[in-house]
Amino acid sequence: QVQLVESGGGSVQAGGSLRLSCAASGYTRSNGCMGWFRQAPGKEREGVAYIDSVGGTLYADSVKGRFTISKDNAKKILYLQMNSLKPEDTDMYYCAADQGIESMYCYNVPTLFRFWGQGTQVTVSS
Repeated sequence: QVQLVESGGGSVQAGGSLRLSCAASGYTRSNGCMGWFRQAPGKEREGVAYIDSVGGTLYADSVKGRFTISKDNAKKILYLQMNSLKPEDTDMYYCAADQGIESMYCYNVPTLFRFWGQGTQVTVSS
């Protein structure tokens, strides 16, 4: 099956950068879609960025131009490069994989994802 383990979170000052990683293991069939999500206490989970099997990406408006999602297929690692961080980016960040459908692409439907990581905390101070 698929397992996902996030790392790279931490505490930074506004304007700083972090790179999150999500290491994937397991060999179940997948449509190749992976994504990053975030959730703050008392708020709903928010989709941050998706990347599909052919490298197509989708970003939330709040992070577009500041965050970049990428993946290393050989190493099975998903990344989220986070630049120009703002205090409002403070959240627990989760990676997700496999929307469980026969498609090369991602769809903006978070509930389609079959597998989720444990989360990594990002804190941005002003």
